Amino acid sequence: METEVRTPPTICGMGHRMKRKEDARFLFGKGRYVDDIKLPGMLYMDIVRSPFAHARIKSINAERALAMDGVVAVITGKDLEKYNLHWMPTLMGDTQMVLPTDRVMYQAQEVAAVIATDRYIAADAVEAIEVEYEPLEPVVDPFRALEPDAPVLRTDKGKTDNHIWHWEVGDREATERAFQEADVVVKQQIYIPRIHVASIETCGCIADYNPAEGKLTVYMTTQAPHVVRTALALVAGHVGLSEEKIRVISPDIGGGFGGKVPTYPGYVIAIAASVLLGKPVKWIEDRSENLQADSFARDYHITAELAATKDGKITALRIKTLADHGYTDAAANPSKFPAGLFSICTGSYDIKHAFVEVDAVYTNKPPGGVAYRCSFRVTEAVHAIERMVDVLAQKLGMDPAELRFRNFVQPDQFPYKSALGWEYDSGNYPAALRKAMDLIGYEELRREQAERRARGELIGIGISSFTEIVGAGPSRHFDILGIKMFDSCELRIHPTGKAIARFGTKSQGQGHETTYAQIIAEELGIPAAHVQVEEGDTDTAPYGLGTYASRSTPTAGAAAAMAARKVREKARKIAAYLLEVSEEDLEWEPGVFRVKGAPDKSVTIQEIAFAAYTNHPPGMEAGLEAVHYYDPPNLTFPFGSYICVVDIDKGTGQVKIRRFVAVDDCGHVINPMIVEGQIHGGLTMGFAPAMMEELVYDEEGNILTGSFMDYLLPTAVETPRWETARTVTPSPHHPLGAKGVGESATVGAPAAIVNAVVDALSPYGVTHIDIPITPYKVWKILHEKGVV
Repeated sequence: METEVRTPPTICGMGHRMKRKEDARFLFGKGRYVDDIKLPGMLYMDIVRSPFAHARIKSINAERALAMDGVVAVITGKDLEKYNLHWMPTLMGDTQMVLPTDRVMYQAQEVAAVIATDRYIAADAVEAIEVEYEPLEPVVDPFRALEPDAPVLRTDKGKTDNHIWHWEVGDREATERAFQEADVVVKQQIYIPRIHVASIETCGCIADYNPAEGKLTVYMTTQAPHVVRTALALVAGHVGLSEEKIRVISPDIGGGFGGKVPTYPGYVIAIAASVLLGKPVKWIEDRSENLQADSFARDYHITAELAATKDGKITALRIKTLADHGYTDAAANPSKFPAGLFSICTGSYDIKHAFVEVDAVYTNKPPGGVAYRCSFRVTEAVHAIERMVDVLAQKLGMDPAELRFRNFVQPDQFPYKSALGWEYDSGNYPAALRKAMDLIGYEELRREQAERRARGELIGIGISSFTEIVGAGPSRHFDILGIKMFDSCELRIHPTGKAIARFGTKSQGQGHETTYAQIIAEELGIPAAHVQVEEGDTDTAPYGLGTYASRSTPTAGAAAAMAARKVREKARKIAAYLLEVSEEDLEWEPGVFRVKGAPDKSVTIQEIAFAAYTNHPPGMEAGLEAVHYYDPPNLTFPFGSYICVVDIDKGTGQVKIRRFVAVDDCGHVINPMIVEGQIHGGLTMGFAPAMMEELVYDEEGNILTGSFMDYLLPTAVETPRWETARTVTPSPHHPLGAKGVGESATVGAPAAIVNAVVDALSPYGVTHIDIPITPYKVWKILHEKGVV
């Protein structure tokens, strides 16, 4: 019988195209989501929702529901009020109703909850509850909300109007002077509509209160388990649920994109029900609830202006924005800036003067402010500046690529301080745009465009040269509920040289189990296959601020590298002891310490790991492990240049994306396969709002796009073929030189698509089109301009 020869696993550190470790369980249907979990004696919850956007609750009659077999309880705002659980804080320091006691403030708001032995019984009982409403005048338009005679929505806060906050940044006077001295000024109204993350898995939880121990376990679809635990302790601490008695477990998540950062009323209601009844309570949204009542993104009304010289040098930027935040300021925006990172709106350009102001208002819409796969208003910022650069190019009669080259921040200017206060870490914007132009054949396309225009055909070429800002974490700028935005890694090497690493982040499909393992493999030489990665359990993971805003690699990835380096330093001491040399006599290569000048004299990381538990230096503590909490010195600034080519059918207004080339720069790449997958997915999520997605409300506050029949998402049929490439400009302050990439494509794609469509229609005097660019919208423009 032959002896089996096993090939040692490769290390698969940074830069390797390693298949994702987590994919096997998903491909074989072994993922474990909240709705897969069943606990003994579990009850089910469904929610009564308001049909009105604004109304007074006159009465709630639950008698018919309570008489139904299987119905255990009905919970109203009056019930929660007894325990002071009818309000809860938001991430922006505002307050939000859990269940209302007197007024509903948006259509589909939670009004009451039914607890039953079966989810379908609970759904039937919801229909049996009789709520008497007195309709009130709704405020749906944010401009109407600011009018003196508009109904005041948040009287509970002592408000006398609907204005939430005013925020500004930049030098107003210097910017005004620059505009007065400019040769050319362009101005454009831009609306970026409200959209929804629409992840595959809706939100949900199981609240499991154990009366005997006074402990609460919550299985939850959350991107930030530790922060949710702290928030729940703040809400419910007065009823005995202090933080050490709360455990939040976030199992596999079917997409988050920012929509699973907030703490929703359904979570708190389920927890209250479990505490009151002493049994587990499960709540899972249906798709309509998810689309109609969860937090939303964007809804920005922007007035943007650029000042420039006659030869195309941009001298100043001025932006005024009105943000519709719905009935509460629930924005997922953990920073000291109310408008998030919108002040990155100078983009990739060396603009000397800029001034930006943003006002937020309350309306009778669901809470707004989620970062839809972008870093807190960055998509809005990029869309504004990239549209304005094209508006200026059109005004000057200049090629939009040439205008960008003329205004780019140059490589030798980094680190670059923007006019609005951000210090960009590194970049080479001209190289990225030049690469995109070469890949797509830009000059030849322009020649083809001229020929086809002469025949009356509509072809457009659009560019977006964006700068992202990711890695929310510098504690001087970012916190949630006062907690500084570090992130963490706890790394332990077992005696056999295998490892377990736990993190405060939570993957929703980004490939953390593979990426983090590859970072540790790079730093320690332990094969990535031998590194187990765990997240999402507040009882085992070190405290972290979660996954959103493309912060996993910039913060938790850095924490992994730093923890591994701490382990390596202890390993060096053990290696010196084993080899009977001084530490200075050792040199490191992945997985091995060798004696300088005597390469055959060496010890592997696996041998060191075993010695850490059996034969370590006298006086040294046993074990080989480390914890690191990483507070980044700055954010990171990935960037890219995208070029889109469209053809437009005159008869139907249909826009077809013929080619789309995306060149991204996210610094050093950990796993090219994962990066490419993130970019492809992000481009599709950028294509969607540019061409399809929009949440629409009528003047009464009724949502008109509350299902997938009306709220359109791209399928494989509509999604274009993406062509990707990259440049590499490492971040100088990140331990790995990495920058993050998960949201770049979503940020950069919409402007490229819009710029292409406007370029196609520019011969007919079209200078701007608001997204989404639907066939009807284009068809209408063609008829208004007399093109057909």
